[in-house]
Amino acid sequence: MGAAPQFLAVSAGSRALRRAAAVGLAAAVVALSAQVAVPVPFSPVPMTLQPLAVLVVGALLGPAAGCAALVTYLIAGVAGLPVFAAGGSGVARLVGPTGGYLLAFPVAAAVTGWIAGAARREPRLLRLVAGCAAGIGAIHLGGTAYLAMLGGDTDVATRVGLVPFITGDLLKIGLAAGVVLLAGRRVRSLL
Repeated sequence: MGAAPQFLAVSAGSRALRRAAAVGLAAAVVALSAQVAVPVPFSPVPMTLQPLAVLVVGALLGPAAGCAALVTYLIAGVAGLPVFAAGGSGVARLVGPTGGYLLAFPVAAAVTGWIAGAARREPRLLRLVAGCAAGIGAIHLGGTAYLAMLGGDTDVATRVGLVPFITGDLLKIGLAAGVVLLAGRRVRSLL
């Protein structure tokens, strides 16, 4: 009888360690995705692969661990590690034009994970696409609202912070859903 509780404790500790490693790895994946940054004409916000990574992280890890991974990512960037777009770092990135997007990442990962894992009666692809669409929506809501606050004009914020990204983000939603469908079962079995 004494062996069973010890086995459960080791198993729970091992699972916690695997989850912590997954959170750290996911933060690193988002950091790598940020290094693919393309300037967008007439916008202070570059196009990056970060939203794609945020959606995949949220859908694969679920709401709590996905959010934790993105909070870890933000802490690393604020601490000075070059994890933000094009190797940027520091608090200035959170208070500049990209700050609203960055601060929305943990929420987007949580929303994506929650929706992608909820409503078990719906087809899996539909849940994934809905979760990814909601995650992109959360990113743009945070980013555009922050740009509007900085510039004082919602129309301009929408024009420079949302419109140029719509087509790319629709592709990112589809890519994220595809990646999760292909890798999701294998990744979740490790956690």
